[in-house]
Amino acid sequence: MTSPSALPAAPAAPPDPIHVLKGFASLRRLMGTYPPGHPMIAQKLHELDDLIRVHLRRGPVLEVDVVDGDVHLDGVSFGRDDQASAQAVRELSDLGIDSIHIREGVETDELRAVAEFLWNYKESAEGESMEAQLARLGVRHISLARLVRLDTRWRAQQWPDAPTGPLDPAYAESLALAEQTFDTVAAGRRLDPVTVRDLVELLIYRVARSNAALGQILAVKQYENLTYCHSVNVAMLSLLLGRQLRLDEAAMSALVEAALLHDIGKTRVPLDIVKKPGALTKHERKLIEAHTTFGAEILVQTEGLRPLTPLVALEHHRNARGGGYPALGSEVPHIMSQMVSVADIYEAITGARSYQEPTMPERACLVLARLAGDKLNTVLVKAFVSAITFFPIGSVVRTSRDEIGVVVRTNAADPLHPVLALSDLELQRPCGRVDSAARDAAGSYERHILETLRPPEGFDVGNFLVA
Repeated sequence: MTSPSALPAAPAAPPDPIHVLKGFASLRRLMGTYPPGHPMIAQKLHELDDLIRVHLRRGPVLEVDVVDGDVHLDGVSFGRDDQASAQAVRELSDLGIDSIHIREGVETDELRAVAEFLWNYKESAEGESMEAQLARLGVRHISLARLVRLDTRWRAQQWPDAPTGPLDPAYAESLALAEQTFDTVAAGRRLDPVTVRDLVELLIYRVARSNAALGQILAVKQYENLTYCHSVNVAMLSLLLGRQLRLDEAAMSALVEAALLHDIGKTRVPLDIVKKPGALTKHERKLIEAHTTFGAEILVQTEGLRPLTPLVALEHHRNARGGGYPALGSEVPHIMSQMVSVADIYEAITGARSYQEPTMPERACLVLARLAGDKLNTVLVKAFVSAITFFPIGSVVRTSRDEIGVVVRTNAADPLHPVLALSDLELQRPCGRVDSAARDAAGSYERHILETLRPPEGFDVGNFLVA
């Protein structure tokens, strides 16, 4: 393998939300230690105010939530941090505060009032809500709350289970073969290695050569794909990573097979647990985590598969430093397992879930960058982002000229400026092509991509992509 190119220039990563929690925890302690107006309080108040304003430049609301010890910013996990950060999380959680939402227009006096409230807070004997207590203190732009862990299926958004609308023929055929394969194993029958080989060849030699298929795989997915569909997509994303790393033909086939079957163990986990949108019980979580060992057992017992396929199924939820599950000591996963891990995480967060909408590609790349060096291999993350870019084929975008377009070709030399098929506002038909890397006579870009858009229901990316 050759070394991948450096990570392309990216939109600025969002500031770490853990610092917001640490700021409130520190200010709370200072309010209980020093008299009002003390310079220590004023300094910390100024620091917290500056930090919040940086966050609010990214959007009108800053949402920081702690779920099972993980800190989330606007619904995206930032994970656990150092010991001091963990202490701040615990300090607020012990008060029953798991969620802090701050809206535009917040004043410094509101931050001071919230910190004082947190120092003196005791649950009201009369059952008065935190919201009501804060309102009496003049706090209008900050909400505090306890997150109640519920099974939320009764109010979950109902996304389709698989792609809808017309599909590229090769991609449709691969999904049908994968569904047949996973259904066979779920029914207790043996995995057919011949079908697996046929599917691997279909993915490498037909799906990977179809721009329309790649567009349907790479674009934001408005469906909560079942295991077989997720597995096909992860296999294709792994293939793109393998290409970037210039794997030879044999290694590429081994990688695609392993990625395709990495989640085969989920066929032994009840579907209602796999799809459960609410919090999992300890028993349910153990079952979900056991899919790695279930998968390895299924694959070890199947003759005709490549040697690393069971290992990748076992290791794809272990991180680059040897943590994760299943517990296998501190041994670092095989490089192929690490490659599938990168593709697996990206595919999972760019698809819809009953509890969250899909993450835009450029933001998903920032999530991977956040995980690089700890949970994910940094070199592989750089190679993956270079392979798919921040605006993958099939992405719907808006330009600085207020044009709507679909990415039809990426630009390795300038990944933030792909070729676009411009569209009418309804995204029904293309209206010509432009290269967003084009420059004017003064050498400045003629247009920039401002944002990725969620495609409307019924959007057919195939209308914009040609072989």
